[in-house]
Amino acid sequence: MYRQVLNCHVLCRRAVFLASIAIALVSAAPAARAADPDRCQGLARRFQIAKPQITAMEVSLTLFSAVDGNCIDLATELLNQGASVDARDRLGARPLSHAAKSGHLQMVDLLLARGAPIDARNLAGATALYFAAEGSHISIAQRLIERGADVKLTGRSGISPIAAAAYAGNDVIVEALLARGADERAPDETGKPPIVYAAAGARLDIVKRLLARSIDVNARYPNGLTLLMWASGPDEAVPEAEAIKVVTYLLDAGAHIDDRDDRGRTALMIAAEGGHAEIANLLLARGADASLKDKAGKRAADLTVLSALREQLTPR
Repeated sequence: MYRQVLNCHVLCRRAVFLASIAIALVSAAPAARAADPDRCQGLARRFQIAKPQITAMEVSLTLFSAVDGNCIDLATELLNQGASVDARDRLGARPLSHAAKSGHLQMVDLLLARGAPIDARNLAGATALYFAAEGSHISIAQRLIERGADVKLTGRSGISPIAAAAYAGNDVIVEALLARGADERAPDETGKPPIVYAAAGARLDIVKRLLARSIDVNARYPNGLTLLMWASGPDEAVPEAEAIKVVTYLLDAGAHIDDRDDRGRTALMIAAEGGHAEIANLLLARGADASLKDKAGKRAADLTVLSALREQLTPR
């Protein structure tokens, strides 16, 4: 009976410890942040209590929580206790990717010093460098590039680190990736290269940098869309004033204003449908033809829900 009670006590303590680690992993914020002393002390205390009974696999599981919390001292102890830098979470990511995603440079350095595989990929293919680019963590991306990370390995949907950086609007990371041989023309699984993400996200500095690498301003992308069309129908979160800068730059660079996509729609029609009145007005001022119809017989005026814009777009 005593042995059964003792075994239950040990198992229950392990269960509570593992549950606390699981909660910490789920609640870890992806954004960069300093270590929380209370959180790190709590994790360290629970680890010390459970240490005599936990397995090597559980030590590695604890490492993920220490990495997410930026608990350097605990991570160092866990590595000394045999935690594996090649351990994987349920999505196949290693501790280095967790550190890169969370923006913890010192943790990245610790893991690299302990032999973390720099190009290890999760189930979607993403590496630590991909996560650093996606999260706009400049110092970490630079460190990984310096240490020889493969700049061409793609993440989910075949999105490359440079495309992720372009979407995030981080020109510094884009420049660093290009300097190490990243392919600015490589499309993802949907056929979109990095410059499309930059145009749709109104990232003018990145659009300029990529166009300067001899990308055709009038190139066609999936569904016959051009960069001007992408810029004229920007992502919802993009301030229209920023999108106007990109549209203006593309027009000045020779973008064809009345090119049509596979539906027969022009940049003006796309701007109208998206309710981007200022972009539509700019296109009109630059000579866009409001009388053109798409394959469904609709003009730009027919596609907008804004009455004031409809009046401006209606051919006189």
